[in-house]
Formats: sequence, structure tokens, C-alpha cells
Amino acid sequence: ANAEVAIDDDAVLGKTDAPITIIEFSDYQCPFCERFWSETLPQIKKDYIETGKVKLIYRDFPLSFHPMAQPAAEAAECVREQGGDEAYYKMHDKIFQNQAQLSEDNLKTWAKELGYNIDSCLDSDKFAAEVNKDLTNGSAAGVTGTPGFFINGKIVEGAQPYSVFKQIIEAELSAQN
Repeated sequence: ANAEVAIDDDAVLGKTDAPITIIEFSDYQCPFCERFWSETLPQIKKDYIETGKVKLIYRDFPLSFHPMAQPAAEAAECVREQGGDEAYYKMHDKIFQNQAQLSEDNLKTWAKELGYNIDSCLDSDKFAAEVNKDLTNGSAAGVTGTPGFFINGKIVEGAQPYSVFKQIIEAELSAQN
């Protein structure tokens, strides 16, 4: 059964007209999300995103027991407001690279290292509602933990190995031909 999950207006990694859409619901403080980012995403990027077959949309699903997940999600949105989707994914990468050092001060510092001052944006909670909307949409679509993925609407739960993603992506690609 395919879940109806909106792309919403979240940042896109890859070609916007790619035939396969992966929507990732993720939490910047979650160790399994970091594992997906470090172990599985590079391979998906290389084989599918950079070849124009897949686009990834990162949506926020900050879990209540991860106090830094919400500010991290808001910080990435603050960077995106100034630098667009490409900047958003640079901040996304920086946050996961430095997950063990997550703090509000560090989020501001990392943004500055990328060339963006997000101090007032982050302090004002400007993107709190946007982040919460992702959480609500994810819950409604059946996401219970992070990371949770929808590959053209098919749900994949947890930090699954690359082979699981590859199998579904390939099946979706052949279904379209």
C-alpha cells in the first residue's frame, strides 16, 4: 500500500524531475539516522541521485527525547532560507558529521563556517512550525521512528542497508519503463 506523503516544500537533493522520489523522515540527533547518512546515503547518491534517477527530500521528524533534534532541524531551515537547497544539504551534512557535538552554539558556528549567519533566525524559532508540520505529516503517514522512508510511497523503516533501497528503487524504475 502506498502512503500519500507530500513532498511539501522541503529541500530537494538531486534533480527535481527524477522519476523516483525518496522522502526521508529523520532526526538530526538520532544515531540510526547518522548511520543511514554515513553508510547508505553515499551509495544511493552515487548510483541514483547523481545519475538523475532519484531525488531525496529530507523532512524533519524530531523525537521528543532528542532535545537537540528540533533546534538542528530549525538551523538547517535557517540556512536554506539564505542559501537554498544546496546550502541546506551542506548544513545537513555538517550536522551529521558533528552529531556528537550538537548544541545551539555549534549550530550557529557551523552555519557561519558555511557562510550564513543564522543567529537571529534560530533564536526566533522562525521555522518551528515548519519542522512541526513535517512531524505531523510523518506521523499521519505512518512514520513511528527514525529514519523512516517513502520510496515512491512505499514505506521503509529504519536504517536499512543499501541493498534494501536498491531493490525497491530498481523495481520502481522497471515499473516505469
